[in-house]
Amino acid sequence: MGRPIHTELDNIKKLILSLGAMVEERVRQATKALTSRDLDLAKKVIKSDYEIDEAEVEVEEECLKIIALHQPVAVDLRFLACVLKINNDLERIGDQAVNIAQRVITIMKAPPMDLGFEFGPMSQKTQAMLKNSLDALVAFDVDLAYQVCLDDDEVDDAKRQIYDIIKKALQEHPENAGVLINILLASRHLERIADHSTNIAEEVIYLIEGEIHRHKIYERRQEKVAEE
Repeated sequence: MGRPIHTELDNIKKLILSLGAMVEERVRQATKALTSRDLDLAKKVIKSDYEIDEAEVEVEEECLKIIALHQPVAVDLRFLACVLKINNDLERIGDQAVNIAQRVITIMKAPPMDLGFEFGPMSQKTQAMLKNSLDALVAFDVDLAYQVCLDDDEVDDAKRQIYDIIKKALQEHPENAGVLINILLASRHLERIADHSTNIAEEVIYLIEGEIHRHKIYERRQEKVAEE
């Protein structure tokens, strides 16, 4: 006799949270490599990508097995659907961490450049969004999930600022085009991590509230502005 569905679902939750912790660590390492120009750490992120890929496949296989064997309905089915989507976003975040690490390797081929900005604040906000989206999943905290969605604007603004800076630098120093473009791409990878974290938060909201929330973000943003 197979294990009861609630035991299988508990195992799925442990697997997805384990994957989340692994992805958080890779993002932390990649952003640290970016801000500190740590070549060894960047290479470590790239070499360990297979671990995230294997964990992502395991989560997907376990979810599909439960659906096939137990034919879950209602809340259980919604949970599995959300996990499958979150699983995909986590794997994509892992890919973005690798992309950042690859940019670091290219950037370090040129001397440091003073462009008037640092990646620190943007990377910290991005890491916080990922952490909060996973914390919202653990605690079923819908308010924290909504906050992650609102925080995405801040990362978008940072990316636009970096774009303007890089655009000006390209005009003034076209000989540094290669490294400047890689710096711009690194900011794009950070933005994508924030986007995937927002996707995770949206799935948490759906899991808790049982309805697609995307069109409610504007209302939450207006409420936040009014409170401030």
